[in-house]
Amino acid sequence: MEFTSDDARAHYDAVRDVLRGTVVGLDFDGTLSPVVDDPEAARLHPGAPGVLLELAEVVRAVAVITGRPARQAIAMGDLDALGNAMLDRGAELFVFGQYGNERWSATEQRIRSPRPPSGLATFERELPSVLRKAGAPDAFIEEKGLAVAVHTRRMDDPTGAFERLVDPIRSLAERHHLAIEPGRNVIEIRSGDMHKGHAVRTFVAEQEASGVIFGGDDLGDIEAFEAVRALRADGLPGLVVCSASHEAPDLVELADVVVDGPAGVVELLGGLLLQR
Repeated sequence: MEFTSDDARAHYDAVRDVLRGTVVGLDFDGTLSPVVDDPEAARLHPGAPGVLLELAEVVRAVAVITGRPARQAIAMGDLDALGNAMLDRGAELFVFGQYGNERWSATEQRIRSPRPPSGLATFERELPSVLRKAGAPDAFIEEKGLAVAVHTRRMDDPTGAFERLVDPIRSLAERHHLAIEPGRNVIEIRSGDMHKGHAVRTFVAEQEASGVIFGGDDLGDIEAFEAVRALRADGLPGLVVCSASHEAPDLVELADVVVDGPAGVVELLGGLLLQR
C-alpha cells in the first residue's frame, strides 16, 4: 500500500475514524477480481469474500459497483451467498450493475433494471461491419443487455486492435446517441446518462453515510474517483483507492492510495479492520 501524498494519509485516517458510518464501494474486474483474458472466467480474489464479510460488520454498507450486468457479477462472485452471510450478521451487500443502471441487494434479492437505451440494437447490428473495416473482425463482442463491450485482449495484437477501433466505434456510437468508455483493452458502449459517479453519490445519500471509500482500476472508475473527491471537498471523509495497473496510469494521479491489484485491495481492507 502506497500513499500518494501526506494529505492522502490524512484522508485514510479521517475515514478510519468514522468507519462505522462509512460506505465502501468496489469495482469488480481488476479490483476484487484479477483481470483475465476471458471476461466470463473472472472470479473474486480468494481473500475477498472473507474480508468483505468482516468489513460489512463494521461499516455502514458494502457495494460492488461494476460495469458488468448485475446478474453476471453476482454469479461470478457468488455474491448472493456472500450477501446472505452478511445478512446473518446484520449487514447488507449491494450490487450496482452496468454503471449503476441496475441495482440488487441481499435483502431484496431481485435486480431492478431499466429498458435498454434506444439506438443500442441498431448499433449492435452495424458493429460487425465497423470491426471488419478496422481490421479487427475477431474482436470479442460481449452483449450486456443495457450495453455492449468490445474486447481485444484475446487478439494477437490487443493494443493495436484497440487503438484502431476506438475512433470508428466512437463515431458509430455517437450516430446512435450512445457513449463509449474505453478501458483496459475493452471499449464499452452504453447510455451516457449513468456512470459510477452517480452510483457512488446515490449510495452515499441513501445510506446517510458519514464517510466513503471507493476502489477501482480502470477508466470507467474515473467518475467514481471524482465523486469521492467532490464529496470530500464538501466535508465528507473519503478515500480513493487505485488497484494499480500499467494499463490505466491516469487513475493513479487521482488516487489517495495505490495498491497492487486485488491482492492489495484485500490487504488494505484487512488493514482497516485491524486498525479500527
